[in-house]
Amino acid sequence: MSPRTHQPHEVVERALDLSRADGCVVIADERSTANLRWAGNALTTNGVTRGRTLTVIATVDGAQGTASGVVSRSAVTVDELEPLVRAAEAAARGAGPAEDAQPLVTGVPASPDFADAPAETSSAVFAGFAPALGEAFARARAGGRELYGFAHHELVSTYVGTSTGLRLRHDQPNGTLELNAKSPDRTRSAWAGHSTRDFTDVDPVALDAELAVRLGWAERRVELPAGRYETLLPPTAVADLLIYQMWSASGRDAVEGRTVFSRPGGGTRLGDTLAGLPLTLRSDPGEPGLESAPFVIAHSSGSDRSVFDNGLPLAPTEWVRAGELRHLTTNRHTAGLTGLPLAPAIDNLVLDGGEDRSLEEMVAATGRGLLLTCLWYIREVDPATLLLTGLTRDGVYLVENGEVTGEVNNFRFNESPVSVLGRATEAGRTQKTLPREWSDWFTRAAMPPLRIPDFNMSSVSQGV
Repeated sequence: MSPRTHQPHEVVERALDLSRADGCVVIADERSTANLRWAGNALTTNGVTRGRTLTVIATVDGAQGTASGVVSRSAVTVDELEPLVRAAEAAARGAGPAEDAQPLVTGVPASPDFADAPAETSSAVFAGFAPALGEAFARARAGGRELYGFAHHELVSTYVGTSTGLRLRHDQPNGTLELNAKSPDRTRSAWAGHSTRDFTDVDPVALDAELAVRLGWAERRVELPAGRYETLLPPTAVADLLIYQMWSASGRDAVEGRTVFSRPGGGTRLGDTLAGLPLTLRSDPGEPGLESAPFVIAHSSGSDRSVFDNGLPLAPTEWVRAGELRHLTTNRHTAGLTGLPLAPAIDNLVLDGGEDRSLEEMVAATGRGLLLTCLWYIREVDPATLLLTGLTRDGVYLVENGEVTGEVNNFRFNESPVSVLGRATEAGRTQKTLPREWSDWFTRAAMPPLRIPDFNMSSVSQGV
């Protein structure tokens, strides 16, 4: 029997019927993907995939507290449901009491489309994009440059059912485009990325034109030493830094004195000013163009995410408001443990409050500084200050008297996103962007370009 013979909502209901535990949560993820890849101005591969993953969370009450057991499997048939449910129950009975135990969520209205068939993507999502990509290939070929890259589209329909009566569903489209332009001798490289829900807002011809300009800048090469430079961070680089900040904003960790958000002597830095500019860092499940799940979907517990919170409604949250730290991430357990407001993580991130200026306008207002393309290979050095290190990639450009005058060598940087936010002297227009480093995990972001007067380029890198 094919795992797709039964609709996801039927599988969820059957698994709940089989449960003998005190509580049960079943999550069915129906996933379909479509992709295109190209190299040297020609398509190389394309493909479509589909699959289903089922996660069963069993909760068992005991004298010492409630335990939980979680088991996930792919391509589960109806005949394999009972062994899966029993495995989750056995895992719960073999575990000690769960620290994050809470009553399963109740009282959330059912999704009206819970019993509908899952949404699916297909190669048709590229119907308008593919011909435009072909035109970009022709322009690149005529201009003496080579295009490499890939386009990926995914649609995940998630069904959440619980023994407390929740029947919820969310369809999440997610598309990414990454485009590299290289000189024929491969000594010059430029990158552009785009996040999209359906590829109708992606223009590969315009992106190729942008990359052609950057390759032209790179015809003049300037070697610079390590040091602190006035630096213009494009939205993609800002996103990569602030997403890591968001991932590190655990309320519990801050209360326990382990993060940059811990107050010396005890407590958290809630209420502190993090940015001199009136910037607001926020998440909103209903943010236009960046829509994400409006309720908690937790396949496992960890940090400030809990399987007991599955189905908990999510609301717009301001993490930083007009420069002031307002919220740290918590689940119901850690909110109760720390006394902090309940603020679950949300799967998008927006920084706004800057001026209505483009990156190009910010370049024109620069006396001497660096313009980055993107950041790469970001790693944490010190959690107490959130010091990160990483590399620049695919183009660092020298700006002199308002114009780009050449490409400089790449650097390793050492910076804290919290410090960067605090030292920014200018923020431009917020726009939807693709975080290059984290694009496998987090794509829904909108950021402005930032001007940092003294970005720390700690050493020279030999990367392209």
